[in-house]
Amino acid sequence: MNLFEYEIPKEDEIFTTLFEKKDIKIVRIVSSSNIKTKEFIQNEDEVVFLLEGEATLEIEGKKKVLKKGEMLYIPANTFHKLLDVSNGALWLAIHFD
Repeated sequence: MNLFEYEIPKEDEIFTTLFEKKDIKIVRIVSSSNIKTKEFIQNEDEVVFLLEGEATLEIEGKKKVLKKGEMLYIPANTFHKLLDVSNGALWLAIHFD
């Protein structure tokens, strides 16, 4: 599998688990600009890398803009949601305990 070979969904996002073992999970996320605002609170820590595109998230009431190449650490049990994202944004999310 090539991380950069993907189709852009017409709406929402596509989540593909690339690797999972014990306390770690690596997920590729491909975003459409036509998203439904989703709220997340996860039981594990997460680090996201935005490999392509731009995105605006809200984390515990504060807006955070991510640009290509930036990363963000989201501690376990932290309220966050995706507010806006560019079409074809490519994420790599690492979930761990």
